[in-house]
Amino acid sequence: MATKKAGGSTKNGRDSNPKYLGIKVTPGTQTYTGSILVRQRGTDVMPGKNTSIGRDHTIFALKDGIVQMKSKRKIHFNNKIIVKKVIQVV
Repeated sequence: MATKKAGGSTKNGRDSNPKYLGIKVTPGTQTYTGSILVRQRGTDVMPGKNTSIGRDHTIFALKDGIVQMKSKRKIHFNNKIIVKKVIQVV
C-alpha cells in the first residue's frame, strides 16, 4: 500500500527572474561615455542631447557630462498632446 497520495502535475510553480528596469543614473550626476542611463520596456523616457537608444530601448550616454531630465510636449498619432520625459547629457 502507498504511504503517500499520488501527486499530480501542477500548472504553477514557476517564476521569472527580475529584470531590474528603471532609471540608473539620477539627474545632476556626472556620467561617462557608454554608461547606461535608463533601462525600460518601450520608450517611457526618450533620448535627448548626447544620448542614444539601444534595440531594447536602453538609453545610454554618447559623451561625458551631467545628466539632465526634462519634459517635452509631443503630438500623438491621434492628435492628442502628450508629455514625454526626455533624458540628456550636457
